[in-house]
Amino acid sequence: MSLFNLLVRPIVFKIEYVSGWPQTVRGFFIGSCYRKMNNSNSSKKKASNNGNGKLATVNAMARATKRMSNIERLREFLGLFKKADKVLIVIVADPDSMASAMAVKRLLSRRVESITIAHPNEIKRVNNLVMQKLLKIPLTKLRSVEPEEFSKVILLDSQPPHNTDISELKYDAVIDHHPVTEGWQASFIDIRNDYGATSSMLTEYLKAAKIKPAVALATALFYGIKVDTQNFTKKASPQDVLCFQYLFKRINQNLLNRIETADFRKYDLKYFKAALQNMKFSKNRIYSHLGRVANPDILVIVADFFTHVSDIGWVIVSGRCGDKLVVIFRCDGYKKDAGKLAKKVFGELGSAGGHRQSARAEIPLKNLNENIVNKFSTSSLQRLVLKHLQ
Repeated sequence: MSLFNLLVRPIVFKIEYVSGWPQTVRGFFIGSCYRKMNNSNSSKKKASNNGNGKLATVNAMARATKRMSNIERLREFLGLFKKADKVLIVIVADPDSMASAMAVKRLLSRRVESITIAHPNEIKRVNNLVMQKLLKIPLTKLRSVEPEEFSKVILLDSQPPHNTDISELKYDAVIDHHPVTEGWQASFIDIRNDYGATSSMLTEYLKAAKIKPAVALATALFYGIKVDTQNFTKKASPQDVLCFQYLFKRINQNLLNRIETADFRKYDLKYFKAALQNMKFSKNRIYSHLGRVANPDILVIVADFFTHVSDIGWVIVSGRCGDKLVVIFRCDGYKKDAGKLAKKVFGELGSAGGHRQSARAEIPLKNLNENIVNKFSTSSLQRLVLKHLQ
């Protein structure tokens, strides 16, 4: 018998044989490999004292999970938990993460003793506040909980290095759709950065568990996908589309409309008044400086409002928030580039950039002349932009 038959044929046979196994048997085999990889984490940590070694482990575990079927992933995830577990779900609160937390809470209901959803960030966007209120999402501030009181900790729609407030916690599971980061560990890692939203991933978990989401949960997941893919104008996968279609049959359209249209509070109307009073038109462009604003989000809302005016090619809106001048750029993107303009005008003074149709600049006031800061107006904004706008 040749050396090839002795050494290579058994390996080829084994790979072909495994791929031909029934799904449940194949799942057991892959799951066993995953658990072996997971159990070897401690030895891998000792072998490498830098972040690159950990990154290899995270990547390897993420790849192993990605190769699993939805049922296999669900089995591995649920296998982490026992009836006596007290579970802490950590999110940086936004529509996608809140919806994902609701889904995990549903998956683990009746399987663990208790579930707490905690977030480190202040929820300021009105849409997000309305979503939490209407869908009755039970959220707790992370600083008010003691992580050591929980036997299991899950991180959703994020990874430890994404936020300093969550980076020091030890996680048992991480489920996310952003690119893999380095320097952390977890027993279960499901990262699929080809997906447009974590809500799509959790919809697949629910389907694998044969759980039909209730109206509130379906609406939350639907909205989470819609927001994170920006109505599928951003990166998305065929799975995002399928989950979106699946959820559509189960949502409450009236609830969704109330969440989507709740852009601002009553007291925000004064900023619209200021924007209209201060705006200037010039060559199919709208400029407006709102003065002091409590939250820069209102500048985005006002700028988007002005884009609905016909025959307007550019919208530039600014306001003073805290110790910064914030400027929002909007255009139609046709033979125009808002991101490039923002960098040209303010790139040397602060952070500036964005996409063809939308961009933003944040300039520390200390970087501006004191006279300009005290007398900044719509005319000041217009003069700054016109130096670079052809």
